[in-house]
Parts: sequence; structure tokens; C-alpha cells
Amino acid sequence: MLLHHFDSSTRMVAVNLLYNVGSSDELVPRTGLAHLLEHLMFTGSKNIAEFDRVLQEAGGESNAWTSVDATNYYEVLPATNLETALWLESDRLMSLTLADESIKAQKSVVSEEFKQRCHNAPYGDLSHLMSQLAYKEHPYQWPAIGRSIDDIEALTVDDVRNFHSVHYAANNLILCISGNVTFDDAVSLVEKWFADISPRHLAPRNHPREPLQTQPRLQRVERNVPQTVIYRAYHSVGRRHSEYPASDILSDILSNGKSARFYRNVLMQSGLFSELDAAVSGTIDNGLFFIRARLLQDASIDQAQHIIDHELRQLLAEGVSSYEVEKFVNKHISTTRFENLGYLQQAMRLCMYEQLGDASLIDDEESLYKKLTSEDVTEAARKILNPEHSSTLIYTSCN
Repeated sequence: MLLHHFDSSTRMVAVNLLYNVGSSDELVPRTGLAHLLEHLMFTGSKNIAEFDRVLQEAGGESNAWTSVDATNYYEVLPATNLETALWLESDRLMSLTLADESIKAQKSVVSEEFKQRCHNAPYGDLSHLMSQLAYKEHPYQWPAIGRSIDDIEALTVDDVRNFHSVHYAANNLILCISGNVTFDDAVSLVEKWFADISPRHLAPRNHPREPLQTQPRLQRVERNVPQTVIYRAYHSVGRRHSEYPASDILSDILSNGKSARFYRNVLMQSGLFSELDAAVSGTIDNGLFFIRARLLQDASIDQAQHIIDHELRQLLAEGVSSYEVEKFVNKHISTTRFENLGYLQQAMRLCMYEQLGDASLIDDEESLYKKLTSEDVTEAARKILNPEHSSTLIYTSCN
């Protein structure tokens, strides 16, 4: 799939490739494969030993990221050198080396990254603990970096090559070219470098549906951290669901800025919190609605939870106002428009919307948010903020 966005205000171009594979496509115990392959995509092909060196000589730079739902690669370079990026991408798609020594080296790199981010950083295992607490069947049970170092270190060369074979294919790829390149030129170059790549048989994406949670879950852990954190997750809808915009605005009404409810009614009045926010996971399958609180020293955990619960009950009892919805919808639209000013951001978002079903949905987002009513957001809150659907992690200091 080729997407194109023309931007005459720049002399640059962004090439964004989204592969429809993330950590949720892994099977226990072979977790961490998607992220490991992201690293391996830069280790050289049969024809090009150093991907980044060639790109840098063309005045470009590259990067990548892995999520539970996708793996995304991008290059930014002068528009006149677009062909270099497409040549590099088509070559590593067709002939990535995946040599034994490269796999061994990158496994070591990823293991060290895991230690630094998840073991040695304060609160580094929060996402692992919450994923395991909130999900019991769906492969969102572990974050993109993998379930554990043991899983990563146990991966074999065959595991890596097999995973690559059934996910890294032209027919599992969304490519967007954004910048000062015409549509005709973009099509011509993509056909030159990608048209002869044969499709592959893909591993089906058929994730198990997470069973309905019927009672609250609670886990307490002690770590060497400066402050206690209360981390709560409620089961919510996925990114494709019609109620997703309402859940998104609900999180803003609670915590986006100094006019949000958590700041006005809880942070400023209770004297218990240094931070309190809400967010949605934004995953393709049913996701989570998060509330995260960082407590001041010696603050009562029970009292902090009671105050949060009181604020949520107040919202459910009274509903949200039309004024709140309009204000935070306008704020959302303003932020999104600003984020979309760059040609790289446009490329990434177009690929994301295509993965969701249709790149043209990017033009519908504003209207979907503008249509929201106070009743829509209140109803979403009543569905989401059900204590029976919640998982709470109490993360305390052992000092």
C-alpha cells in the first residue's frame, strides 16, 4: 500500500514504512521478537553492509519504533535523494542478512536495553506489572520490549528468521512518502524498487479476545523508588471503536491541564499528590483507560484512593458538561493540527490510519470529535469507570 502527501513548503521528504506486526503477534515464550527485529533491520543486507552510513551520505537520517500493534521505520532526507531511501528499504526487505553473529549481538543489545529501562530505572517495571495484571488472555500481557530477559536470551536464529518470514513482506507493509515529491514521481520510484517483490504467506492476526473482567484486581509491590505510585487501569475500547473519541476526551477532562478536574479538584485541594493524570492506551484491540497518581511523601495510600474514587463518583453522578466537552475537543483539535504540520508526522499518521482501516479516516477525525456531546462522554465514563473492570497496582517505596 502506497500513500502520498505533497508538501511544497519543504525541500525534504519523509519515507515512512509501517509493518503490520507488533509484540502482540508474538507467542509465549518467544516474546521480544518484534523489537529485536527492529534492531536487526539496521544490521545490514546482502548488498548493503551499513544501512545508516549510506543514508547519511545522502543527507538523511533514520529511526524506528515498535509497539504492541506495529513496527514503524522512517527516513528523512533531501527530496532529490528519495530514491536512495527507497532502494535501501526495498533491499533490506528482500535480502536482510539475519546472520548468526548479528542476531547474537542484537540480542545482547536488547537485553541490556531491557535491564536499563525495566530493571535499573525507577518504576521501570510498571508497564510489565500492569499488563500482566490487566490482561489474562490477550497478548497485550507484555509490552513491546518483551516479557522478560529470559525470553529474549532464549530466542534462536530460527525463531528470528521464521518471525521475519511471516511478517516482513510487501503485502504486510504500508508505505507513505510525504514531502516535496509529486505523486507521479513517488509512484514511479516505488514501482521501480518494490513492484518486483513477491508477496508472502502471512501469519494470521487472530488475537484471543480478553474475557470480561468481573471483579477488581489489586497488586502491591515494593521497590527502591522515591515516591509511592497508584496505577489503575480500566478495560476500555480499541482505537477502531466508535466510542474511542469519547474515552479520549474523558481522559482530557480528567487530567489535561490546569482546568481539568484532577488538577482543580484533587491536586490543588488534597495535598496528597505530586502528579495525577489519566490516559488511554490507544491500542487496536480493546485497550485500557489509565489513572496514574504519584503521592507525596507520607501521604496515605487509602486516603489518596478514596479521594480519586470520590472524584470519579462525582463525575459519574453529575455527568460532564457541554462546556467541558467543547473546551477539551477544541484543545484536542488544536494539538492535533499542530502535530500534523510536519511532513514526517503526516506520514506516520497516514500509515497509522491506513492500518486502522483507511488512511482517509484522518480527514474524519475532527468531525468525530466535534460531534461528541456531554451525553456521549458521560455514557463512556459510566461504561469505563466500573470498579469491577479495574486493576490497581500499588507501587510503594521499600525505604
